Amino acid sequence: MSRLFRDVEGGPRCPHGSVVCIGAFDGLHLGHQALVRRTVSHARELGLPAVALSFEPLPREFFAPGSPPPRLLLPRAKFEGLLELGIDKVGLLRFDRKLSSLAAEEFVRIVLRGRLSAREVWVGPEFRFGKGRAGDIGLLQKLGAELGFGAHEIAPVAFDGERVSSTRIRTALQAGDFATAARLLGRPYSIGGRVVRGKQLGRELGFPTANLRFGGKVPALSGIYATWVHGVGAAPRASVSSLGTRPTVAGVEPLLEAHLFDFAGDLYGRRIRVEFVARLRDELKFHDLSALADQMHRDADQARAILSSGFPADPSDQSTTRPCLSNPL
Repeated sequence: MSRLFRDVEGGPRCPHGSVVCIGAFDGLHLGHQALVRRTVSHARELGLPAVALSFEPLPREFFAPGSPPPRLLLPRAKFEGLLELGIDKVGLLRFDRKLSSLAAEEFVRIVLRGRLSAREVWVGPEFRFGKGRAGDIGLLQKLGAELGFGAHEIAPVAFDGERVSSTRIRTALQAGDFATAARLLGRPYSIGGRVVRGKQLGRELGFPTANLRFGGKVPALSGIYATWVHGVGAAPRASVSSLGTRPTVAGVEPLLEAHLFDFAGDLYGRRIRVEFVARLRDELKFHDLSALADQMHRDADQARAILSSGFPADPSDQSTTRPCLSNPL
């Protein structure tokens, strides 16, 4: 049976019971990891599957389609990251008009009890759900007492005296503070996906790039960066990357373009991961392609210098689970 499900209604996914956690899980940061690991631990003790419930699109994206919030993780990366943390089944529930109008009590009866036969439900601090965000831990505990499951809220996870949150990570990324972002995530920030064919402009300018798209989502950062590219050979490859809409050539769709130093090869269709090390500058519009090419040479020299200095100290260390921003399911 598939480990992923998308529908609110349907037959039982866990007829013998389950332990469930619920959240947006954008980033799978230290707070999310604490919630997931608590869920997995209790599921193993009870001999039941651990289930993570999330929503796609995220509710904030659904309610504000004209100005959606930046994403740290896209659906595929979220799904893969949850599995790596020990989750057995993932529900990326389609958040649409029907689900948005579902009362909190109905959600509990249809999904938690009907589909998942929940024995325990775990949520993060200040969790709200259901139409009008009317549901909270108190309602979960009240209905759980009626329907036969326990409901629990984990304590906030703090770093440097402040709660770990996706908003805090976005702020760090936008400021180019990758050290703080990595501490909050428990791993360096990276973006992954399958390499797609672009307009070949970089190749014409002497800077061939491996391109990753975002499937209509908004990335959490933009600009020019020193990066490591994983997935091309045994060791990460030094690179300089551009993330944005390419104003010099009138681009519209956000695109990540990674130029791997001293590399010649065909990467189309390969899954790679681009790890961000340092921010070099904002994305700029140049008056012609010659000026753009001159700046690209300066960017490349700066990125080489940063990466050859040994920062980060061990870029090939992949011992920590590293979910990444990747293409949608």
